[in-house]
Amino acid sequence: MAVTGKGGERRDTMRHCWARRFLLAFAWLNVGLGLVGVVVPGMPTTVFLIIATWAFSKSSERFRLWLWNHPRFGFSIRAWHQHRVIPRRAKVAAAVMMAASFAFVTLFVAESWVLPVLLGAVLVPAAAYVLSRASSVPQGGS
Repeated sequence: MAVTGKGGERRDTMRHCWARRFLLAFAWLNVGLGLVGVVVPGMPTTVFLIIATWAFSKSSERFRLWLWNHPRFGFSIRAWHQHRVIPRRAKVAAAVMMAASFAFVTLFVAESWVLPVLLGAVLVPAAAYVLSRASSVPQGGS
């Protein structure tokens, strides 16, 4: 965010703003959660890195570019931002984890029908959204 100062000079208000520091902290929290997802089975990685990329885009171009060009995660982040692509492997993992979570909650946690119905009301549309996204970058796309 840029504003014009008294002398007509432009200054970046986001550079010293509390919102920038908050977004940087939020971005790094998501990077940390994404890194946990690398080693913890069932925990997503890319979704947290996509959120981190968004937060970095509002607070630090240097760190946004670091994620955007990362050798391991950059392709997935760019594919999502440019084409809304979710790789088939990620779709399958997401659907399996949602189904497993629903089954676990229904069989071992819920004491009535209310929690499974509420969880299903959240997970079914989420799964439908994930599964309905393209699985590969369109021909000619980068």
